[in-house]
Amino acid sequence: MGGGGQQTESSEPAKGGVVGPGGGRGGSAVYTWEEVQRHSHRGDQWLVIDRKVYNITQWAKRHPGGIRVISHFAGEDATDAFSAFHPDPNFVRKFLKPLLIGELAPTEPSQDQGKNAALVQDFQALRDHVEREGLLRARLLFFSLYLGHILLLEALALGLLWVWGTSWSLTLLCSLMLATSQAQASWLQHDFGHLSVFKKSSWNHVLQKFVIGHLKGASANWWNHRHFQHHAKPNVFSKDPDVNSLHVFVLGDTQPVEVILRTMFLRQDWVDLAWSMSFYLRFFCCYYPFFGLFGSVALITFVRFLESHWFVWVTQMNHLPMEMDHERHQDWLTMQLSATCNIEQSTFNDWFSGHLNFQIEHHLFPTMPRHNYHLVAPLVRALCEKHGVPYQVKTLKKGIIDVVRSLKKSGDLWLDAYLHK
Repeated sequence: MGGGGQQTESSEPAKGGVVGPGGGRGGSAVYTWEEVQRHSHRGDQWLVIDRKVYNITQWAKRHPGGIRVISHFAGEDATDAFSAFHPDPNFVRKFLKPLLIGELAPTEPSQDQGKNAALVQDFQALRDHVEREGLLRARLLFFSLYLGHILLLEALALGLLWVWGTSWSLTLLCSLMLATSQAQASWLQHDFGHLSVFKKSSWNHVLQKFVIGHLKGASANWWNHRHFQHHAKPNVFSKDPDVNSLHVFVLGDTQPVEVILRTMFLRQDWVDLAWSMSFYLRFFCCYYPFFGLFGSVALITFVRFLESHWFVWVTQMNHLPMEMDHERHQDWLTMQLSATCNIEQSTFNDWFSGHLNFQIEHHLFPTMPRHNYHLVAPLVRALCEKHGVPYQVKTLKKGIIDVVRSLKKSGDLWLDAYLHK
């Protein structure tokens, strides 16, 4: 969130709301959940953070994380999401003040939609513990070495050709090394995108643009625009862009029958374009002398083919076999656990997946540096056991097999719906 916004007529006390001494302005009005939930439309959006009611109608358009990610919580309690996405909530609260229109009535519960208050409170207590223990602080040496091993792979791939030539076997080895560096760069830019490395957000943004732009040739804004929505509402149709696919890619138990079609229009960003172009300029300058134009295009295409398979299998084995449905207004912990699962920890699995084998912990604490996931995992598991929330851990092999099974199930449901429409 952050930044001020103009109030609209919807910032007046809702009909039936209890008005304080200030007549409803300056945050003195009180509201019921029923009244808050009425303001969940595109041109009229309220949300609740720590029992405070905010009118985000105008501010949503200027929200740094994008209009959609904040709008997904319109009419809801966004306390846990607010804490999860903002490394420095106290700083952001300064920008919330102009948006404050009141608070929940004393007789209203802190949670909406009949959520389990004990579970919500226990999770917030866990988050407080995580912060006190310093688990949200990054070790810069870890990320420096990680970036170093990516750059080393890039240098070795090029040096291989300089020293030994461009035989088929060496070209294949070069491709494998480049694909590995590309995959690992995906995980690293993901860390910077979540602001989990540096204390200053601007440093994270610059490094993310360098890694995803100069090392991979993609757009940081494009990634963040989609990825923040995914974290806000994972596996929720119409809100998670990762499960809003074309007709031919219908997922889950519901979408194959309904065949939802969504199109996302991306905004232009010339800074990201410049970063991306720097990747291709560097790549062709390095490999044109060895392979020429056509050969260089073939090389980068093959590298992309290898890396994209690596990326898709890793990211989808934690989500695709899980529940996919429309908005059910679950609490933060239950929503994330229903859409995510973990893969067993090992040195290889940690490296291969960029620590996204700890997908549960990553989704609960998206700003946590990845090297601390294994420390918080036992605490999360204990909390889930206490409240009867399923905490799934699979082997790498089973995670990949479940992706295939999930796709087959979705395909069968689509075919059955098509044949009996």
